[in-house]
Amino acid sequence: MSAQGAETDWSFLQCFGERTPGEDIQEADIISAVEFDYDGQHLATGDRGGRVVLFERVHPNVRMTGPDQRPPPPLPRGAAHEYRYMTEFQSHEPEFDYLKSLEIEEKIDKVRWCRSSNNARMLLSTNDKTVKLWKVYDKKVSNLTNFNLDGARNGSMSGGNTPAVRSPLWNNPRVAQLRMPQVASTEILLAARCKKVYSNAHTYHINSISVNSDQETFLSADDLRINLWNLEITEQSFNIVDIKPANMEDLTEVITSAEFHPHHCNIFAYSSSKGCIRLADMRNAALCDQHAKAFEEVESQANKSFFSEIIASISDITFSKDGRYILSRDYMTVKLWDLHKENAPVATFHTHEHLRSRVSAEMSDLLLQCYVWPSRAHYTKVCLIPVLYQDAE
Repeated sequence: MSAQGAETDWSFLQCFGERTPGEDIQEADIISAVEFDYDGQHLATGDRGGRVVLFERVHPNVRMTGPDQRPPPPLPRGAAHEYRYMTEFQSHEPEFDYLKSLEIEEKIDKVRWCRSSNNARMLLSTNDKTVKLWKVYDKKVSNLTNFNLDGARNGSMSGGNTPAVRSPLWNNPRVAQLRMPQVASTEILLAARCKKVYSNAHTYHINSISVNSDQETFLSADDLRINLWNLEITEQSFNIVDIKPANMEDLTEVITSAEFHPHHCNIFAYSSSKGCIRLADMRNAALCDQHAKAFEEVESQANKSFFSEIIASISDITFSKDGRYILSRDYMTVKLWDLHKENAPVATFHTHEHLRSRVSAEMSDLLLQCYVWPSRAHYTKVCLIPVLYQDAE
């Protein structure tokens, strides 16, 4: 902020993954999830190939070594920090559900950081069906030298079976002197290990995960249900929201996103394809089908149309850091909601206003076919019509 009351001055800071002219983009490299940790010191990204890549905030003068040896791009004038590559790991692999004859993509839908402990970084990642808890930690590796076997003068301390090596020591057991291996060098490498796998709890595709402020539980949401998990228990979860009707023909909306309150562990919010945000309190009942508050902007009958209901579908929500506000994103706007005001947002930011007049002109069978499951618009990746969301995917 340049001065009190003045507009925020936004400027370009950094770019990751710049490609050379003419270089083809591999679908597996397309980023599908981005998440900062609670203090902004680390950044995690997930891609369509099932990989999670971690970055660390450092001073621009600090030189880093590692797999990413490309020179960092120049920073804007006055930039006090930048994010450097830390490590990456394969979080999910493609699977196939033989019971339903359904292919499960490895694409990362969400990444969420957990509180760190013992200098280890913990995070959750999910694809359409399975949530995993990962531990990223510093691993000490010692390089050894001065072995007794001629064929193994150098090596490193690592696990696994070592094949037998034929040498003079093998044929002549009477050796005058045995050498003790010596540590030539020691280095610290980042390693990732999957600690927990939470699976077989969702019939529909997972669109959200959120870690509770108590750091003991988290929720996972699909199109019709929200489940509550304990981080230490993988075999059992509790269903806290279920909007599936007895007859699927009566289905009028689906869940598009869910998020825990940043401070109150009993409160969470979830959004729907109707453009409504519901606030629920787990102290009221075990099954939170009855919401405590509902945030929805009622549109006048003059402006209401078939397309207004479609573009009102919320793709993502998040709480402000103090928990006072909720930020929601739909197809055409970003809205800021005050928890004390349910009937209208306190601020609305238009994102594709120049395309609003063209929406009605694009009515076609293709549009109706694309909108079967509006919850798949998570992260605004699924387009209603090609011309409307060329920037979405």
